[in-house]
Amino acid sequence: MSKFIDAAATSHTLSVVAMEEASRFGQRSTDIDHMLLALVVSEQVAGQVLRSAGITLEAARDAVAGQHSAQLASLGISTGLASQGRIVFHETGGYVWSDRALEVLKRASDGEKRGDAAAVLRELVAEPSGMIDQILQRLGFAPDLVIARLDEVQRYPALTPKRTIQSGRRSGAVGAFVPAGLEQVWDLLANPSRMSEWEPTIGEVALNKTQKEAQIGDQWTAHSRTRRSDGKLIRIKPEFQTQNVELVACSDETLIEWQFTYPDSTQADAKRVRIELEAAAGGTQLSISLKWDRNSNRPAHPIRGLLISPLVRFGIWMQLSQLSGGISRAFR
Repeated sequence: MSKFIDAAATSHTLSVVAMEEASRFGQRSTDIDHMLLALVVSEQVAGQVLRSAGITLEAARDAVAGQHSAQLASLGISTGLASQGRIVFHETGGYVWSDRALEVLKRASDGEKRGDAAAVLRELVAEPSGMIDQILQRLGFAPDLVIARLDEVQRYPALTPKRTIQSGRRSGAVGAFVPAGLEQVWDLLANPSRMSEWEPTIGEVALNKTQKEAQIGDQWTAHSRTRRSDGKLIRIKPEFQTQNVELVACSDETLIEWQFTYPDSTQADAKRVRIELEAAAGGTQLSISLKWDRNSNRPAHPIRGLLISPLVRFGIWMQLSQLSGGISRAFR
């Protein structure tokens, strides 16, 4: 993967998760403490190193809150912090990085640095305010040990993580970490009634009351989402308002694949979402694949397809980001 893709993908993912964490306190300025929380749930090496030390998202949140309380107390302020709520990032707007957070992201991409999560974590540890140093100390994880473990993991090619993003012309795959146990994540992904919690195009799945546990080949009718999380209306053509959802592959708690089609459209492509699950320290590791199968009724345009392929790949990557983000957010 190129340095540019590493940096862009990391910046996007960290931005979304960090701003989600900031939104739990009603904050719009996203700082380095929120960045650290985003790294704790990162699927990249940085997240693996933090979680291998026993740092969970809950513990990291408590350490961040404790650090802020201590800072306020040192100033003679005892009113306490705003209570933590649910993530409302997607229902609100106006989120920005603080200046020092932007500086960390910039330094993580300077020179030969790749701008990936490991580079960001290294810069956070060295950040001059000392906030991250103190938070890590609260978690019982010395900053020097963070760097040592990053060095150890990245020293050996055999321990270098697989590419987290892969793309084809009409398909792609991405790795993701979810801070919840395998059984919990499986219940979310294998239950049609909960599909609207993680699949961004689904508003509601109509359930058959006589249908029990989902079996391969089972189908459901779903209504496409008509409103965004912030309440704004989504304009959808009539032929795309209804979807057919089919379970095409399933292996208990290890793999599930769904197919989405538009029965009222004669030319719409079919979308397949395949998710592999594996237990990991502090949660569950996912491999999410997305593929669009061309509708045979739609004429092919090879030259036009070649010209727009970069846009198609970017669109698939964004869809994968929304899928992985939705699954993770359900447990945060």
